[in-house]
Amino acid sequence: MPDAADATDAADATDAAAIAPVPRAPGYPAELERDVVTRTGQVVHVRPIRPADAPRLVAFHSALSPASVYLRFFSYHPVLTAREVERFTQVDFVERLALVVESAGRLVAIGRYDRLAGTDEAEVAFIVDDDYQQQGIGTLLADDLARAARRQGVSEFVADTLAENSGMLEMFRRVGFPMTTSFQDGVVKVRLSIEPGPAYAELLSAREAARRVPAGPDVGDAGC
Repeated sequence: MPDAADATDAADATDAAAIAPVPRAPGYPAELERDVVTRTGQVVHVRPIRPADAPRLVAFHSALSPASVYLRFFSYHPVLTAREVERFTQVDFVERLALVVESAGRLVAIGRYDRLAGTDEAEVAFIVDDDYQQQGIGTLLADDLARAARRQGVSEFVADTLAENSGMLEMFRRVGFPMTTSFQDGVVKVRLSIEPGPAYAELLSAREAARRVPAGPDVGDAGC
């Protein structure tokens, strides 16, 4: 695990990194980038993660509340290890994909899928900055990840969620995919069939209409 000085140095670099252009990795799927409006009317930018996001990721994680970190990692995990930062920011955009949400150049949410080897299933995980929760961002990431995953032959998402994580469980229900759950030792195993049936298509259409950025100069700056 990196020492406190390493974590501080990475966090201090975030302001400069937020201003500088972020280089794209080979195979970067630029078509997954877009601006959207949250439930509170704020414009944010969605895009695939890049290796150069490492300082932003460290800063994002360090700003999360202990409760949010615990619900995501099932333990109190205040500092990401160097190996975790590398794994989370370096993806192939096919078997593994992470999408980030930016506001004013700062990461405020991350959703990811990792395909289970040799299957059409992928494990998913989401985490949203405490100040940006309850704004539809988790559902946004689930929709965009599902769309990208289907293009790669993934048909099911699976996730392990603490039973006390009612917000995440509600998000999985609200997204609108057929869902099954099982429970063991305080953990809910969620399984979603991400094929877009009529019920999901109707929900998605309404969400996408609400997310559309209005034309005009006064829509705000996503800081992308």
